[in-house]
Amino acid sequence: MEILNAAEPKQTCVIVGASHTGVSLALQLRKEGWQGPIKLIGAESELPYHRPPLSKEFLAGSKALDAMRLRPEKMYLDNNIELLLGNTVATINAAEKSLQLTDGQTLSYDKLALCTGASVMTLPSQPVRDNVSSIRTAADVIQLKERLKTAGRAVIIGGGYIGLETAAVLTAAGWQVTVIEREDRILARVTSSIVADYLQAVHESHGVKIVTNATVSALAGDETVNSVQLNDGSELVADLVLVGIGVMANEQLASAAGLEVDRGIVVDACMRTSDSDIFAAGDCTRHPHKLYPEAGLIRLESVQNANDQGRTAAANIAGRELEYDAIPWFWSDQYDLKLQMSGLNSDYDETISRGSADPAEGDGFAVFYLKNDKVVAADCIAQPRVFMASKQFIQGGFILDAASKTQLADPDADLTQLLKSLQ
Repeated sequence: MEILNAAEPKQTCVIVGASHTGVSLALQLRKEGWQGPIKLIGAESELPYHRPPLSKEFLAGSKALDAMRLRPEKMYLDNNIELLLGNTVATINAAEKSLQLTDGQTLSYDKLALCTGASVMTLPSQPVRDNVSSIRTAADVIQLKERLKTAGRAVIIGGGYIGLETAAVLTAAGWQVTVIEREDRILARVTSSIVADYLQAVHESHGVKIVTNATVSALAGDETVNSVQLNDGSELVADLVLVGIGVMANEQLASAAGLEVDRGIVVDACMRTSDSDIFAAGDCTRHPHKLYPEAGLIRLESVQNANDQGRTAAANIAGRELEYDAIPWFWSDQYDLKLQMSGLNSDYDETISRGSADPAEGDGFAVFYLKNDKVVAADCIAQPRVFMASKQFIQGGFILDAASKTQLADPDADLTQLLKSLQ
């Protein structure tokens, strides 16, 4: 297909958000043949960096920020991508195709891409305290690392992946850690009880205390929190409080500009918003997915989704008609374990476990999630080959009979051969 913008080299694309999505979009747009200016706006003054290490290697001190850069500065220069860092957008005028920046600049665009990401949720009426932190940016972690120099007692509010990853790092640094989770188990929104029970056992073996069915009623203390009070009347002494209760899509700019939003910026499969000249990608979007039509609009929080949606948006900004259909996948590092997840396990009617879910055996295991005899998702702990195979099962949409399910559950069975037999 002919690239529409090839005949209009002076068109300008402005990208709001300079993290994984925005950087992928900008670089892919050049590869797609975009000849006009590309302006990449980022709220942080830092050269764009990888975010997953923030709660892991960067917090632990084993990786420096400069080692986490998404691309060296030279790459932006070589691709004629103008970086406008340390800046944010105040308003979008979609009718006039212009942006007003908080520093007073006005930028005009022909195509606009919103890669605004998400913001951390806070506790209701959460006061600003010296020792209460969240993890979203490098600046957050730099401040947190200062507080970690002297070990003490940490209370982590939220038993999701960020909370558990941070618990692993703090425990290794000598802290006494308690994780508070309002649901009846950790990771209730994102994985099965099989995986959650396994990870809880791992954390408890490292000394982490996990309290479920608990909510915070108050953070006691003046300038510094000294205890966390729970809804059952109990109290936890705290030298540090980390809040990891989830994130919200940054949809405010889009909403104010008159775009359709619904707990995220609504886009079609080509990453177009309700304005045909404005695209959106990454954590801020709600989008359809052809592999999960019954799910309706979904929102994903992962680097994979950010990069793939950014590249899809770039292709369509440049004039192609390319639908986003990448299989979602995620990962989490806790202690010496790597958990890799593929697909969406929000709707399934059967699970098949492969290997032992006993942490003491140490060999790892996998859980496959099936709907109507098809694999729709998988969680794999220390099973990288199984993880790679799981994506092929999901992509293929194979119907599994009883014999195939038996092989899927057998840790000695060759999944490559099983896949070949199903094709």
